[in-house]
Amino acid sequence: MVAVFDIRGQFQGMTTTHSLTSELAHHIRQTILQAGGWIGFDVFMDQALYTPGLGYYAHGSTKFGTLPYTVQDGARSAGSDFVTSPEMTPLFGWTLAQQVAQALQVTQTQEVWEFGAGSGALALQILQALQAQGAALPRYTIVDISSSLRERQQATLAAFAGQVRWVDALPDDLQGVVLGNEVLDAMPVKLLARVQGQWHERGVVQGALDADGAPTFAWADRPTALRPPLELGGVHDYLTEIHPQGESFARTLGQKLSRGAVFLIDYGFPEAEYYHPQRHMGTVMCHQAHQVDDDPLVRVGQKDITAHVNFTGIALAGIDAGLGVLGYCNQGRFLMNCGLLTQMESADLPTRVMAQKLIMEHEMGEFFKVIGFYKGEPWQALGFETGDKTHTL
Repeated sequence: MVAVFDIRGQFQGMTTTHSLTSELAHHIRQTILQAGGWIGFDVFMDQALYTPGLGYYAHGSTKFGTLPYTVQDGARSAGSDFVTSPEMTPLFGWTLAQQVAQALQVTQTQEVWEFGAGSGALALQILQALQAQGAALPRYTIVDISSSLRERQQATLAAFAGQVRWVDALPDDLQGVVLGNEVLDAMPVKLLARVQGQWHERGVVQGALDADGAPTFAWADRPTALRPPLELGGVHDYLTEIHPQGESFARTLGQKLSRGAVFLIDYGFPEAEYYHPQRHMGTVMCHQAHQVDDDPLVRVGQKDITAHVNFTGIALAGIDAGLGVLGYCNQGRFLMNCGLLTQMESADLPTRVMAQKLIMEHEMGEFFKVIGFYKGEPWQALGFETGDKTHTL
C-alpha cells in the first residue's frame, strides 16, 4: 500500500486525485497499470513532455513567445506558454555568438551543436552574428526530438538551409561547440520526500475516473534507498529532486566530445544552495500561458514541466567523463563579459529594455547561470573572464 500526498507533502488520504481529460492521460494510465500501479515522477514527467504526438513537446501548440494565449469558447488564440532569452531579444544570441566564435577558434573546430533549439531563434541569431563578422559557420547541427518544433525551426532558419541540419542522435566522435539554452531544466527528475524522518520516492498513481471517464492522477510515496547528494540537516519534512538524466547527459557529452567546448545556460543553483535546509518545497514548476503553477498532475500535455538545475551535479558528471570546467557564473556577468553592453549601445530603446532583463539581478541576470566545459587543453573563456564562481560548485 502507498500513502497519497500532495506534492508538498500534506497527507490527502488514499483517493485524492486531479482531473484530466486527454488521450495522453489514458496512455500514462496504461503505463502505470503495466508498472504495477505506481511510476516514478521521472517516468511521468518524461511521458507528459515527450510521448510521441501527445506530450507537451511533441505536439504542435506554440510554446515560445512573448505573449500568452487565451481560450475563448473552447478555442485557443495565438500566443505562447513562456518566453526564453532568444525570443526576448536578438541581442542574446548575437552576444552568445562572441563566445561561440572564440571557442571555435581556440578549439579549431567548425561546427555548433545545439540541443533543444526551441523556435530556432537562437540558432538564427548565432548564424547571423557569425556571418556579419565574416566568420560564416560551415555547419550548425540541431538535436531536437520534437517533430513539431523541428518544422518551426526549419521555417525560421530557411535562409541558412545549406548550413543547418537536424539529427536524432550524436555521433561517437563529436567535435565542435555544444550549446544548450534551457535544456537541462526540461530533463525528467526523480522526486525525493523526507516524511516524518523517512526518505521516500514520490511517484504517481492513477486515481478514480472523472465524470467524463478520463483518468486522474495522484501523488504516492514509496520508501527508497535513494538520497540527495548532500546530508540534509534537521528532521522537518523535505521535498527535493535528484537529476540522473541531466547528469547522464553531461557524461554523454564528455564521452563523445573529443575536441571542443560546451556551454549550458539554465536556472538553478550549486549543490549547497540547491539542498539548503530551508529549500524544503522542491523546485518542480509548470508553465502555461505565461502563468506558473506547481501541480504537474493536471492539464497534462498542455503545459511545460521543469525543475531547477543542480549545477554541481552537472559539473561533477562532466568531470567524471573527461571534461574540464571552463567556468561557472550568473547569466548577467557572462553576457556582459561577452559584450552585451556594447551591443546595447547601438540598439533601439525597446531592444535595450528587453536586453536589460537578461542581466538585471531581479530579472534573469542572477536567476540564470552558465556553465562551460572544454575537452583538450584549458583556456580562458571570454564569458568567464570576471565573476567566475566555479569555487562555489
